[in-house]
Amino acid sequence: MSAPLHIGIVGCSAEGAALCYRTVCEEGARWLGPHGHPEVSLHTPSLRHYVDCLERQDLAGVAALMLDSAHKLAAAGADFLICPDNTIHQAFEQVRPHSPRPWLHIAEVVAEAARARGFRRLGLTGTRWLLDSGVYPQALAAQGLDCVRPTPEVRAAMGQLIMDELVRGVLKAASVQRFQAWVQDFQQQGCDAVVLGCTEIPLILNDSNSALPTLDSTRLLARAALCRALGPEPGA
Repeated sequence: MSAPLHIGIVGCSAEGAALCYRTVCEEGARWLGPHGHPEVSLHTPSLRHYVDCLERQDLAGVAALMLDSAHKLAAAGADFLICPDNTIHQAFEQVRPHSPRPWLHIAEVVAEAARARGFRRLGLTGTRWLLDSGVYPQALAAQGLDCVRPTPEVRAAMGQLIMDELVRGVLKAASVQRFQAWVQDFQQQGCDAVVLGCTEIPLILNDSNSALPTLDSTRLLARAALCRALGPEPGA
């Protein structure tokens, strides 16, 4: 095996970045043996800065924050970058041409995994900013997949729950039940899987308590980063 690549994580919310970081470190052992993982660096500005930009629809400001992290991670030695936050990928096309390092795109990783697993019609969960955007519809369409988004009312409720609870690490049984009901709505609309399109949603929803198979964007991105850093997964 060639020398592992250094993974740079452009963080946004603490819970999502932490889950991605932990997954890289824990699952690296499949390649490198007990306690083994590639070198990882994480940088994140205050979440408040991102939220301020999102609330005023300032994608250039979001891109500037992402690029600031990208340059700091490149200076720390990162070979490539990932961002475990779906929402701020709205600014990705303003980031890519100016980035000092290549990136993996979270929605493209999820779309590739969905196609590989044979899914065809995906329900989408996430913040209202993500659900109003083209991030996932475009990535899924590129793989020939359909995307179903919630109603505007559900988007608002889902986004409020994420921002008021999940990004703060608040996990309530009642909120699990609300997400389960939203997934059941997707099932009734003919979806065969659901995208956990906010990196905190896997904290409360997974295959064991969801009516549909889940596509965990956080862990899928972390695993794709491990494959980039270390090569194909052993036994794959």
